[in-house]
Amino acid sequence: MTDHSAEQWTVTRLLDWTAQYLAQKGAEFPRLDAEVLLAHCLGWSRIDLYARYDQIPSEEIRKQFKTLIGRRLEGCPVAYLVGRKEFFGLALEVSPAVLIPRPESEYVVLEFLRLAKENPQPRVLDIGTGSGNLAIAAAQQHPSVQVTAIDISPEALGVASRNAKRHKVAERIRFLQGDLFAPLSEPGAPSSEPGAPSSEPGGLEKGKRLFDFILSNPPYIPHEDLPALPRGVRDYEPHLALDGGPGGFAVFDRLIAGAAQYLKADGYLIVEIGSPQEKPARERLINHGDYELGETIRDGSGHPRVLRARKRG
Repeated sequence: MTDHSAEQWTVTRLLDWTAQYLAQKGAEFPRLDAEVLLAHCLGWSRIDLYARYDQIPSEEIRKQFKTLIGRRLEGCPVAYLVGRKEFFGLALEVSPAVLIPRPESEYVVLEFLRLAKENPQPRVLDIGTGSGNLAIAAAQQHPSVQVTAIDISPEALGVASRNAKRHKVAERIRFLQGDLFAPLSEPGAPSSEPGAPSSEPGGLEKGKRLFDFILSNPPYIPHEDLPALPRGVRDYEPHLALDGGPGGFAVFDRLIAGAAQYLKADGYLIVEIGSPQEKPARERLINHGDYELGETIRDGSGHPRVLRARKRG
């Protein structure tokens, strides 16, 4: 992107040239990638690119943009390059420590909000919180929800905690480190946040461990399918958040077993699944015996995406 003619590199020219270049290299969304990355380098919004189309970015900005385009062509996801991703209308920090939130996961939040609107102060457990997207969106949309969010990765919890503070819901979310339900078995388990209160909103004390809702987007990619994932997912996103073990149900099976112990009677487990897994996932919930299974919730493309199961009273 150095000058080869007297024509200057305006914002419009940079975008047009880069989008064409990315398209030639096989990028799926060449124009969008170019816009997001250039706006990031300039510190602008995407709409600013069109309002200020004739401005000429400095040579330093063009070098930074060129570097990011090179990394994008290597496969690095745009969300990691700019350090953020929008989810449920919230700009969330993301890093290679967390799975990039997908629009499909918003259906978990939507189903929670539908079921919780008559509950004045629901207690929610978010298993495998990652960036905190489910917990933070739930807290943003339900003003009195109390959330316990668990992740095995301390790096992920750091990202989630910063996101909760940024969106002013940190006082209603408690972050705990551990594998699935393990932190709940130890009263007074430490939070990932230094100086956080020792009391657990969702209830760690004996007799107060039950939740109205358990939300989760667990790892569900079959281990044997990982090599076939797109490069940006396979090589950059955390396998800890992707790998569901043989068949994709290693974490799912542990999740539904543990959820039965930590849900109130008539409480709900709301869990995201891979679209090809609908039938075996439903069979697992039915065979468990503790759940009354609702209809499968489909995403905007019509694919099976979320299962809702109510714990029998």
